[in-house]
Amino acid sequence: MSDATRRSLADTLELDKRLFGMIIAFAVLCLVFQFQTGGTFLSARNIFNISVQTVSVGIMATGMVFVIVSRNIDLSVGSVLATCSALMGMLQTQWLVPVTGLGTGTTLVVSILLGLGVGTAMGAATGWMVGYQRIPSFIVTLGGLLIWRNVAWYTTNGQSVALRDPRLLAFGGTEGVMGPEWSWVLGGLATLAAAAAVIAARRGKMRHGFLVKPVWAEGLLVAMIAGGILGFVALVNSYEIPVGKLKRMFEAQGMDVPEGYVAYHGLPISVLILVAVAVAMTVIARKTRLGRYIYAIGGNPDAAELSGINTRMMTVKIFALMGFLCGLAALVAQARLQSHGNDIGTLDELKVIAAAVIGGTALAGGVGTIYGALLGALVMQSLQSGMAMIGVDTPFQNIVVGGVLIIAVWIDIFYRKRMGERT
Repeated sequence: MSDATRRSLADTLELDKRLFGMIIAFAVLCLVFQFQTGGTFLSARNIFNISVQTVSVGIMATGMVFVIVSRNIDLSVGSVLATCSALMGMLQTQWLVPVTGLGTGTTLVVSILLGLGVGTAMGAATGWMVGYQRIPSFIVTLGGLLIWRNVAWYTTNGQSVALRDPRLLAFGGTEGVMGPEWSWVLGGLATLAAAAAVIAARRGKMRHGFLVKPVWAEGLLVAMIAGGILGFVALVNSYEIPVGKLKRMFEAQGMDVPEGYVAYHGLPISVLILVAVAVAMTVIARKTRLGRYIYAIGGNPDAAELSGINTRMMTVKIFALMGFLCGLAALVAQARLQSHGNDIGTLDELKVIAAAVIGGTALAGGVGTIYGALLGALVMQSLQSGMAMIGVDTPFQNIVVGGVLIIAVWIDIFYRKRMGERT
């Protein structure tokens, strides 16, 4: 097959070549670790763990896309997460207890709402300083990194806070799963929704007179999406719940585990939260005025302001959304760890920025996708998980991650220059 034919086929399928290249690189990475770990890297247990560990960074990475697209940066997300986590932990275990009681539903709901609200307010304050006071976002968020990290320390007086409410722990993934039956139902619904979205997009293009892909190409795309969704569901549905955990679950109900009884995890609730956030952020980016304004500001701030966009208020909204997502990530992170510790969220700001950049978000602004950031977060977590499994020391893991980030930015710059030369 000639180069011209290959280009024609790629154009016909409308492939995002950069994203497709990332997927290929990720697949190769998985195969290498699968070989190095003797077949355990792609086991159901490890896939489940990687997906759960990716959630908090993935949630924040979706917000970081908007921040970077608007030509800003946020170095404080890990510290904001820590402050929100500390606040929610203290509200659940101490501050609300005299009023609502320990472990009640009211305590949990109020603590979560206040944590999300405080995270949003912290982000809005950052946005106000950046948008209205014209302080560079790098300086504001670098200060926030130091301030909020230590506010979190003072909130708990430097003590870890153990969390035991099972309703809270369900947000962490390992303690909150849907089970095989509901997982298949949700997987099927997600597949139907994806197929409906592809069909709706095709009809929309045809209605407005745009060229559309051949039917076979649309069918291939739907098949790939369905295979990814249902394949993941099949994997997590095959992950058995350990005997010790089953025993604790039955003992909590005053029962013994039946002889030969086996149960499976299914989809983690935290992953469903991440999917919901990704869908919502994608809709905001593509279908709302807010999303169009964010990309317009990133493309040309002066032109956006001259066209009537209130760029200052938009900056406040972008950082407020980022703060809200930090609060949500704090909920998931503390539930997964079953405690709030002083080191929660440490270096998450670097992981989140790296996920967005590796996923194709341009540091120059104006370009970035939510699905790319999620893929970047998955690549980051898989890389660290695989290195840990083969015994790579933590310092060297950080060296590798730093190198990957630099290489990803270099490739992005090279790719965009090449595309610019063609156009």
